[in-house]
Amino acid sequence: MTMESKKLNRTIDFKLPTAILGASLSRDERTLVAACMDGVYVAELEAKSFDRIGGHESYVSSAAFLHDQNRIVTSGYDGMVQWFDGETKQSQQKLKAHEFWSWDMAVSPDQKLVATVTGQYLAGGYKYEPAPEREPSVKLISSETQQVLQQWPHVPSVQAVAFSHDSRFVAAGNLMGEVRVWDCVTGELASNFTTPDFTSWGIIKSHCYLGGIFAIRFTPDDSAILLCGMGDMKDPMAGNGRQLWQKWAWKESSPKKLDETHQGESGEGLMEALAIHPNGQYFAMGGRLRGGDWNVALFDLAGGNRIGTLKTGYRVTDLSFTSDGKRLLVVGTQGQPEKIEDGKQPHFGRVEVYNVQ
Repeated sequence: MTMESKKLNRTIDFKLPTAILGASLSRDERTLVAACMDGVYVAELEAKSFDRIGGHESYVSSAAFLHDQNRIVTSGYDGMVQWFDGETKQSQQKLKAHEFWSWDMAVSPDQKLVATVTGQYLAGGYKYEPAPEREPSVKLISSETQQVLQQWPHVPSVQAVAFSHDSRFVAAGNLMGEVRVWDCVTGELASNFTTPDFTSWGIIKSHCYLGGIFAIRFTPDDSAILLCGMGDMKDPMAGNGRQLWQKWAWKESSPKKLDETHQGESGEGLMEALAIHPNGQYFAMGGRLRGGDWNVALFDLAGGNRIGTLKTGYRVTDLSFTSDGKRLLVVGTQGQPEKIEDGKQPHFGRVEVYNVQ
């Protein structure tokens, strides 16, 4: 049985001053917290208004509401994790989690845990394989006490992290297409598998590895993991790998790939964002468009078929469905303006909300 096709109709559209790298909705889904190049912003969707509440010493890579604590947690390229008061919007605590960038951060569904990942790709040998990590690449932190509860090794750079829906497991994916899954309670490695399909080795213009896993999500029953990024390409500067997602059964003794972007259903471009619909029947994937007619698409989770597309005209960095599944939040960046207008740089962070029909 083929799932009915979906249409996305835009209802809200406005801009923030700089690129949005990550975002999260408040419990009432009227407010957005955005991780931007120049700081942390809180925006009211209907009013299209916003305030900058603080920042990091470099780009802010992730931001999320801690609903149960009435707080906001953020991470950035300064390696810091920071907590803000939900009412006053004042910074409360800071934790130096990494010596290098925090590429991605996730909050567990039960709101008790924060996971953040790091790592710099440096050539470790004549084959340009990644050098060993200089610090633990994955850290698990108490959202309430800011205490580091677990820290685990991975192969840098580690670019994506996510919790299972029962908050028991955390998964992290890296540049080389390796996924490691840990038990948050025992700290034990629960699964480990590698897919080579997201990683490119350049043979034109420059020699290096490029790509990797840019977003990761557990399926609603936690039995499988979704990954996204970009397919193999020979020229690292071209960005013309195919728009790629894969679905893996991770709990089996030998994890196996269950499905991936179907032939003829993708163009070219790096995919950076995943969101699973609350009904568990389909998911959204988005990112940059290099060639083709979409950079956000909806896919049937069971069958893998593409059931809807969207061409935003800008790079999409994060996606999320509202709890009722009727709306899709899309954020990102539309270039970086070179011209100064009236003494100011034009805004280029994008916020959009679409009705899902």
